[in-house]
Amino acid sequence: MMEDVRRWLIESGLTERPSEYLIEAAEVLGVAVLAFIANKITRSVILRLVQQVAKRTSTDWDDIIVKRRVFHRLAHLAPAIVIYMMAPLVITTPQLTVLFERAAQVYMLLAGLLVMDAILTSVNDIYESFDVARRIPILGYLQVVKIIISIMVAIFAISIIIDKSVLVLLTGLGALTAIILLIFKDSILGLVAGIQLVANDMVRPGDWIEMQKYGADGDVIQITLNTVKIRNWDKTITTIPTYSLISDSFKNWRGMSESGGRRIKRALPIDMTSVKFCTPEMIDRFSRIAMLRDHIERKTKELREYNERNEIDQSVPVNGRRMTNLGTFRAYLVAYLRAHPKIHQDMTFLVRQLPPSDKGLPLEIYVFSNDQVWANYEAIQADIFDHLLASLPEFELRPFQSPTGDDVRNSIFAAAG
Repeated sequence: MMEDVRRWLIESGLTERPSEYLIEAAEVLGVAVLAFIANKITRSVILRLVQQVAKRTSTDWDDIIVKRRVFHRLAHLAPAIVIYMMAPLVITTPQLTVLFERAAQVYMLLAGLLVMDAILTSVNDIYESFDVARRIPILGYLQVVKIIISIMVAIFAISIIIDKSVLVLLTGLGALTAIILLIFKDSILGLVAGIQLVANDMVRPGDWIEMQKYGADGDVIQITLNTVKIRNWDKTITTIPTYSLISDSFKNWRGMSESGGRRIKRALPIDMTSVKFCTPEMIDRFSRIAMLRDHIERKTKELREYNERNEIDQSVPVNGRRMTNLGTFRAYLVAYLRAHPKIHQDMTFLVRQLPPSDKGLPLEIYVFSNDQVWANYEAIQADIFDHLLASLPEFELRPFQSPTGDDVRNSIFAAAG
C-alpha cells in the first residue's frame, strides 16, 4: 500500500526523497494516533471502571492501590504496547521500525518501574494498617527492593539502547564494584542497621527516643532505609542516619511506656538547722494529723518501751531514742504518697535522705505516677511538691535556699535597727 502511495506522490510531481519523508511522517503519525487512541480508551474507560469498583468494595487495600495511582501508571503500558506491536506493521522503513521498537521497550521498562514503585508503596501502606507494623517496620526493606529494581531496569534499558547483551553490561559492572559500593555506602549501612534494629527490637515507630548528639527528643514517626525521622516535643523534625542508632548510644523510653508508670525523682532540700527533737507539744500536735495518728501512737509506744527497758535517762535529749521533726515529716510524706490516687503503689516506692551538703539535706522522693501523659505527670509532680513545701512549717522545718536579695536587705535593716 505504501508503494502505491509513493508511486502516486512521484507521479504528482514530487521527487523520490520528499516522497519518502512524507510517507515516513504519515507512518509515524499513524502509529502516534493508534497510541493516543489506546491511551484514551485505557484512561477513560478502564481506569474509571476500576475506580468505581474499588469504591464499592468493602476492603481498604484496593482503595490504597487506587490512591497510590498503580492503575494510572499501569495505563502507560497501553500506548507503549501499541507502538511496539504496530510499528513493524505500519512503518516500512527498517531504521524507524527498530527505533520505535527500542523506544517502546525502554518506555515499557520505565512504566513498569513506576508501577512497581507504586505497588511497593501500597504494600507498605497496607502493612502499616496492621499492629505488627509498629514492631517490625518494612519500609527500609521495600526501599532496598526499589533500588534493586531500579538498577535492573537501568541495565536492561541501556542494553536495549546500545543493542548489547545484558551479560556484557553485568561483566562491566563487576569491575565497577568498588565505585558502586562507594555510591551506595549509606544505603548498605542503613540496610544492615535496619536489620539489627528490627532483630534486636531496638526502635519502633511511635517510640519516644532521646539522642542528645543530634538534638533529638521525641517520637519516632518513620524508619526508612537511610534515615529515622523523629518529631521532637517542640514539633520540629530531626532526621538521624539509621546506622547512627547502631554506632551511637540513645535512650528509648518505651520501657517506661509499657511499665504503666512514670518515674518521679525529685529532692526537697531541708535546712539542717531546722532539724530537732520533738517536744511533747509537737508530738501532741502531730498526733492530730490524720495520716500520722497511727504512726505517732505506734512510734511513741515503741520508743517508750525501748527507753524504759534500757533505763535511759531522758533528762538529756540525746540519750535513748526520740522522734525528730524530720523523721516525722518523712513518715507523713510516706503516708501522703501511699494515699495519693495518682501514685503507682506496685512499683518502686522510696522516700529517702541523700548525703547532706552545702545545699542542705536533700529529702528525695523516688516513686512512679500511674499517669504517663506528660502534662498530667508534670501536674501530679507539681501538686505533690506544692503540698510538701506548704507542709514544712507544720513540722517546724525550713526549706534550704540560697539567700535572696530580700534576705540580704532584711539582714542589713535588722542590723541597722
